[in-house]
Amino acid sequence: MNNTYIISLGGSLVAPKEGKGRIDWKFLKNFRNLILKQVKRGKKFFIIVGGGMTTRNYIEAVKKVVKISNEDLDWLGIHSTRLNAHLLRTVLRDVAHPEIIKNPTFRLISDKKVIVAGGWKPGFSTDYGATMIAQEYGVKKVINLSDFDHVCDKDPRKYKDAKKFDEISWKDFRKLVGSKWIPGMSAPFDPIASQKGERLGLEVVIMNGKNLKNLERYLETGKIKGTKIV
Repeated sequence: MNNTYIISLGGSLVAPKEGKGRIDWKFLKNFRNLILKQVKRGKKFFIIVGGGMTTRNYIEAVKKVVKISNEDLDWLGIHSTRLNAHLLRTVLRDVAHPEIIKNPTFRLISDKKVIVAGGWKPGFSTDYGATMIAQEYGVKKVINLSDFDHVCDKDPRKYKDAKKFDEISWKDFRKLVGSKWIPGMSAPFDPIASQKGERLGLEVVIMNGKNLKNLERYLETGKIKGTKIV
């Protein structure tokens, strides 16, 4: 499994905030080219996709109409991730398994080099889904692609003195993100997934997905501009 990677692809890269939820087709085109290139070099990928602004648009809309439970909020997010997953599977259809993973505890047998996944069930984010896939398929490396460069001790958009980490232990990382999952929350790697990642001894790399050259360098050399959680 040395050439197998799990990519937790932030929905903000597929449906970014600045585009008000419109699909970033240019990112998808460049991401496709990178994955195809790496597949030709013998690598295999599980890619689980977040909901991005698609989720947030639905959540904001429903909250303006009725009071809604966290479970219902989660289901809106789950179906948003599955829609994005079907989009990505279609973009990668020449190398991807035709069915997306909806339940990470069910082992999918496939000879395809790319398997795409969406959300699972209420209470669990796509980050958690990534750790479940890691457990089920024996993969030890998870790449988390978001819209920021590093994990910091506080929000660098609000605090200029925020300290960035090139590497951080699971213990210290979990102190930063806390222990509770809230539907639609934005965190480098969600709290529940972090607990499981620590138990499984995963190496999780957090990096900015907009910098695909950085992702390519990591896949080929192991070097990154980002944060490694070990």
